[in-house]
Amino acid sequence: AYLTVSIEPLPPVVVGDAVTLKCNFKTDGKMREIVWYRVTDGGTIKQKIFTFDAMFSTNFSQMENYRKREDLVYQSTVRLPEVRISDNGPYECHVGIYDRATREKVVLASGNVFLNVMAPPTSISVLAADTPAPFSRYQAQNFTLVCVVSGGKPAPLVYFKRDGEPIEATPLPEPPAGAGSWAPRNLLHRDLDDTKVPKSLAADGEAGAGHPFATAEPPRGLAAERDSVTEAIPETVVSREFPRWVHVAEPIYYFRHTHAPVSDGTVEARATLTWTLNPQIDNEALFSCEVKHPALSMPMQSEVTLVAPKGPKITMTPTRARVGDTVRILVQGFQNEVFPEPLFTWTRVGSRLLDGSAEHDGKELVLERVPAELNGSMYRCTAQNPLGSTDTHTRLIVFGTLHDLPILVSSSPGSLPSHRGFRLVLAFTLTVILELT
Repeated sequence: AYLTVSIEPLPPVVVGDAVTLKCNFKTDGKMREIVWYRVTDGGTIKQKIFTFDAMFSTNFSQMENYRKREDLVYQSTVRLPEVRISDNGPYECHVGIYDRATREKVVLASGNVFLNVMAPPTSISVLAADTPAPFSRYQAQNFTLVCVVSGGKPAPLVYFKRDGEPIEATPLPEPPAGAGSWAPRNLLHRDLDDTKVPKSLAADGEAGAGHPFATAEPPRGLAAERDSVTEAIPETVVSREFPRWVHVAEPIYYFRHTHAPVSDGTVEARATLTWTLNPQIDNEALFSCEVKHPALSMPMQSEVTLVAPKGPKITMTPTRARVGDTVRILVQGFQNEVFPEPLFTWTRVGSRLLDGSAEHDGKELVLERVPAELNGSMYRCTAQNPLGSTDTHTRLIVFGTLHDLPILVSSSPGSLPSHRGFRLVLAFTLTVILELT
């Protein structure tokens, strides 16, 4: 007797699809059994998923007649109604027949197929690296967008767009194996603030005389791979408060794409886009991260707009603070949508904070058990991100009884309070009246 087994190959399937595994075999012997296996752990483990035993089959006679001399062709199918990522891997079909001569000897043959299960990405997000970060008016800064794509199998193709147009970026090599989180290298080391150019250098640049304009430190790093364009600007032309940024005509972008396997069989892809930020042209620029994947019918995307903070909204609780209360001053939001996340810094105008520190970082400032001396004190909140900075102020009014104030008043019957004490009482009373009105 003879036996040949083959399994029809399968194209990649998507999670949730119904899949049918087909095992074709040809023989002139008597059927013994058919067994399907799912192979795991690199072939070391075989798990039975289907068994057909001809000895106990009531419809066996309808499948074949072993007395016939001609070839008989059969097909065994296994259907997976909704495939999962865990179903990915090799499968084997084992067929056994009785030999025609002895009827006791069993002839075995098998075939195998690999089921490739794809999964579309389940989430995509764009965030800024190293946030919150301060704004620098006088020094160029590197800025990095990170696009994180999770849940896909295989790894997706990730790319960036600016204002709807694809970005042509210089690829960066992958970090070495075993390295931690990648921190973007300094792409530009020059100080691009024209107001800091020494007058001697500015004069040389104006005079010409065959001496090119020079900087204190030559450009290094990745940005130095292309010619830099600078302009000699006299110090009197540019305001120190709002200096003119000098950049190359078009931003130079650098791109890196990495992926890491996840325990559930999917891949987490990370794409980073790094360039030298120019707040004048990058503020309100729309960046999008798009993903192409064979399991997606159309690209998947996430968008962010780079925006500097504007018009912080501050609340104070309680609204009528009394001596001894705990006062919380909180930034609730802005007049616009801000990206990336701002850095908040609190200071007290003209003095230190209640705990003695010069400043406090965070979205909320807490003043424990406020004393009467804080009445009328002004607090400044500076909100900044790499695109810009804004300040807002709020004044603390502390209500309290007269004995909370350091006033010297005579207690003798019929006597009048001292001039100093009378002025303090009058000032406190007027403050309360004004607040109530």
